[in-house]
Amino acid sequence: MKAVVFNEHGDTGVLNYSDIERPEIAADEVLVKIEACALNHLDIFVRQGMPGIKIPFPHIGGSDMSGIVEEVGSVVTNVKPGDRILASPGFGCGTCQVCRSGNEYLCRKYYLLGYQVDGGYAEYAKIPARNALPIPDGLDFNEAAAVPLVFLTAWHMLVTRAKIQPGEIVLIHAAGSGVGSAGIQIAKLFGATVITTASSNDKLEKAKELGADHTINYLEEDFFKRSKEISKRKGVDIVFEHVGASTFEKSIMVLATNGRLVTCGATTGYDSKLDLRYLFAKHLTILGSYMANTSELMEVLKFFPTGQLKPVIDRKFPLKDAAEAQLYLTERRQFGKIILNP
Repeated sequence: MKAVVFNEHGDTGVLNYSDIERPEIAADEVLVKIEACALNHLDIFVRQGMPGIKIPFPHIGGSDMSGIVEEVGSVVTNVKPGDRILASPGFGCGTCQVCRSGNEYLCRKYYLLGYQVDGGYAEYAKIPARNALPIPDGLDFNEAAAVPLVFLTAWHMLVTRAKIQPGEIVLIHAAGSGVGSAGIQIAKLFGATVITTASSNDKLEKAKELGADHTINYLEEDFFKRSKEISKRKGVDIVFEHVGASTFEKSIMVLATNGRLVTCGATTGYDSKLDLRYLFAKHLTILGSYMANTSELMEVLKFFPTGQLKPVIDRKFPLKDAAEAQLYLTERRQFGKIILNP
């Protein structure tokens, strides 16, 4: 089969479009013929290498995938060959206490497709059968691949961790990102007022189409000052943070009393400044969020056939052009998800 493989960390030059053997499945796994794989910033971080993190080489990236079940293992009963599925991107060991309690994302052996194990930059991939979920009615393969990681992450951040309530003001950074575009929709689904940021007016217009109430071009306006104006000096109830060093300090300062900041990433850097006086004097809460469980993804998927949530796709690339697709993502030109098609 064809796959995009890398044998060392580095720039996009380490990505090789190659012929390799199709994966062999275990009794509890399924082999999926990949129809679409969506990019995430994680793909870039894994390719570049992260301090203290080791991945197996040769490696195939890609956490978000959809396709057709080609083969099933001997004990698999939930899917069959020919089924259209999308992959829930994470899984734990399945036997420890946190896995058995339904919180698999807290498992010490938690794996993400395309991170600790091979992913979807290929014509075929193997996944645990329990991670194969039916594609919701009305979604094609490209749209299905654009859903799992970002909508699951945004749901866990806003609903599970921050416990969003109707009428709250939510500041969502980077509207053009996959997780940002998902966060806007989920916040509106729960009746929040959404403020969002982006680097261009074109992206902000698209954010309005998704339901954003107020938009800020952060290259032209200070998001802290503008958010305070919008909230009539009160501040915002929730900050949806995934940008990191360049926004974190002001994201804390813009919170209202009893506000919550929830973060799932740091695309501009991990080091940030925190004035502890804001934290204790205003009763603030800082929440970390890393993935979620498959049951949350199943809950999210219910809102796609009704049209209450929708995938956002910016551009599609052939699998052989994965390096070009990653450069496009790195340059932050996209609004929504970038898709690879084998």
